[in-house]
Formats: sequence, C-alpha cells, structure tokens
Amino acid sequence: MNWNTRVTELLNIQYPIIQGGLAYLAYSELAAAVSNAGCLGQITAMSLSSPEALKEEIKNVKKLTNKPFGVNFAIGMHGKGYEKMVEVAAEMEVPVVTITGGNPTAIFDLLKDAPCKKLVLVAAKRQAQKAEQLGADAVMVVGQEGGGHLGKDDVGTMVLVPQVVDSVSIPVIASGGIGDGRGWMAAHALGAEGIEMGTRFIATKECVHASQVYKTALVKSEETDTTVIKRSIGAPARVIRNEYTDKILEIEAVTPTYEALKAYIGGEANKQFIYEGDASKGFGWAGQVTGMIQDIPSVDQLIQRMIVQAQAIRLKWGQ
Repeated sequence: MNWNTRVTELLNIQYPIIQGGLAYLAYSELAAAVSNAGCLGQITAMSLSSPEALKEEIKNVKKLTNKPFGVNFAIGMHGKGYEKMVEVAAEMEVPVVTITGGNPTAIFDLLKDAPCKKLVLVAAKRQAQKAEQLGADAVMVVGQEGGGHLGKDDVGTMVLVPQVVDSVSIPVIASGGIGDGRGWMAAHALGAEGIEMGTRFIATKECVHASQVYKTALVKSEETDTTVIKRSIGAPARVIRNEYTDKILEIEAVTPTYEALKAYIGGEANKQFIYEGDASKGFGWAGQVTGMIQDIPSVDQLIQRMIVQAQAIRLKWGQ
C-alpha cells in the first residue's frame, strides 16, 4: 500500500510515524531502530551532558542507520544553554530538528542557514498558528492523553487535531493516545498526515536505557493508572502513577509552589525510576496509551504490526 503523505515527503521516510523525544531515553539505539523501520527516530539533545556528547550520539546514529533521523530540543525547562547543542545539529547536518516545550524562535534563528526540516510540538490551535508563522515545516499536536508535558487546556487528541488541521496550511502530526495501527488510521481520519508516539516506544527492546521495572509497569498498567503532576504550577505533565507521584500530588495540594516541588520533579528524580526502577524515589512519564501496551516487542515488530492493522482498516473501508 501507498503510505505517502506530505509528512513522508517532507521527512523522506516510508511511513508517517515519528518517535517522540523521550527525555533521558531517546538515544542512538532507539533512534536508529525507528529510522531503520521506515519511520523517523530521534535523539533527545537536552538530556545529554554537553555538545560533544550530542556530536558523539549523532555519529552513533549515522553508524547504525543511513536513514533520516531527528534531534529533539526540549527547551521549556532548560532555559538557556541549548545554543551550542543546536550549532552541533546544524554542523552535523541533522536532517530534522524538533522543538518541544517552548518558543521555537531562538532555535529557528540559529538554524536559518541549515537545510534541516523544523517541526514544533504544540498543544493548542494558537500555538500551531504561531509555529507556522515562524516558519515551522510541520506541527506535532499533542492531546491531553499524552505522556510528559501537556497543554493547559485539557483538550483531547480527537478534538484538538481537526481544530489544528483546519487552522494551518502546513502538515499536522497527531500525538497523544496513539499506540497501534488503529490510532494511526484514526489520526488520518482527523486530517493529520502522520503520528508521533512516545510512550509506546519506551516499551520496546531497543529502548535500552529504560529499566525493566519501567517497561513492566507500562505493560501492566491500565489507562487509568496515570496521573497529571505539576498542574498547580502551570506545567501539567502526565506520569505513570506510583508512590512517588502520590507524594508530589500531596505536596501540590498543600503547597502548590515551584519551590516546594522542585526537589521532587527534576531530572534526577525522573532518572531514579526510569533508570533504577525505584518507585519510592522517582517517576516516569507515561500517556494513557499505557493501557493498550501488552508486550515489549522490537521496534520493527511494533511497526510491522501497526502496518498490518492499518492495512486491514484501509481495506475494510475500501481505501
């Protein structure tokens, strides 16, 4: 079947599927596996220790695949300090750069002479329109079902995606609550020309940095086993619920300030769970799609399974 959309043409990929940025998890092994499966894998830049580390990670991806890949810049919680990282991406001729969690203007300025494609993650129609005005080649639209940082409006993917599609002329990529071929085809029905998946790619063999405890929790959890933290400080983010996230919610209920929360919500606490599997000392991002995750396949097995599902749906409806 023909899977071409403006997203596949823009990114030079076979299937319009993008792997999310996945803080502290999206490195060369996962990115290359996703790209080799015909989709777009990504490295997470801001989880790396230095521009030199990013350069090495990009080199590793290029050793593992000759397919297009991306570098994600999650700038919202990092403030300044990404400039040198962006310069490395430009210098290394990264095909795609994605920007999440903040105003992309500064990164666009740094990339103005680079030939890479620029994608921006948004969680509202107005953000998508602004990204298009600034020069984004496409927008990724995340609904409130998604894992990690979300929009403040609590609008679901089913409602948000068509609203954005109707408001911009650039390609729209749906994200949030998508984990199989059915979600992929549903996104196309809403007008999206591709999908982004984050949580589902964590529970794969090539996500080698994720602890077995984290992956097992994703398999065993129901769709009701996530919760949203940091809502009280205006930065809602969805996590898999455990004793540590319950503690965060208790603090938010009593002292809803960043100062009260900062020791509990940073990168070190995140790594305690996703690397060490310690549910008493850390948390892991997860979307509601965790209720659909039943196993830990290879990336290629996951994508091939999605293609079979998607093909069946297209044949059923005569496409």
